[in-house]
Amino acid sequence: MKIVVIGANGKAGRLIVKEAKLRGHEVAAVVRSENISEASEVIKKDLFDLTKEDLKDFDVVVSAFGAFTPETLPLHSKSIEHFADLLENSEVRFLVVGGAGSLYIDNTHTVKLLDTPEFPEEFKPLATAQADELTLLRTKENLNWTFVSPAANFIENGEKTGNYVIAGEVFTTNDNGESFVSYADYASAMVDVIDSGDYIKERISIYTK
Repeated sequence: MKIVVIGANGKAGRLIVKEAKLRGHEVAAVVRSENISEASEVIKKDLFDLTKEDLKDFDVVVSAFGAFTPETLPLHSKSIEHFADLLENSEVRFLVVGGAGSLYIDNTHTVKLLDTPEFPEEFKPLATAQADELTLLRTKENLNWTFVSPAANFIENGEKTGNYVIAGEVFTTNDNGESFVSYADYASAMVDVIDSGDYIKERISIYTK
């Protein structure tokens, strides 16, 4: 399978590239600067400069794009519009590295984690931008998208344990009431999702047992 990772120099992007290569996939990286991932092919472009021609040979496109400052947060939704323009009405799968804040707190799907009193104020702008990104994705009926949310505590340097669960839209904790996952296990789960061919037009979540 041919996979391209946008934002391949980032924390999640690098590990997704690494995991996909370990499993024998052909993996390309889209980066704006010098490539530091393990991808065997490099497309040096800003994601908003990508064209249909750039992506035409890939089976899967993974967006690990991140924007974190107040002035750049709207780029989350802008990126969805751009990828939709490039990939709609094709067989290409499009997976997005999402956030935990947009997960629902129960099966009624009425209250998001980011709207609860316990959610840290400093993370609300980013969580809201990613929730808006997901809302926009849900309108793209001709795009084969999957939005993959990590657990609430996304651990950058955590070990690769393989002890993770692919869950649904509801915020879920382990038996100890904890919600965490390492970037390494998240990357493994992301490639599991790619390999499965499932979860089209779904938001899913990953947490450690």
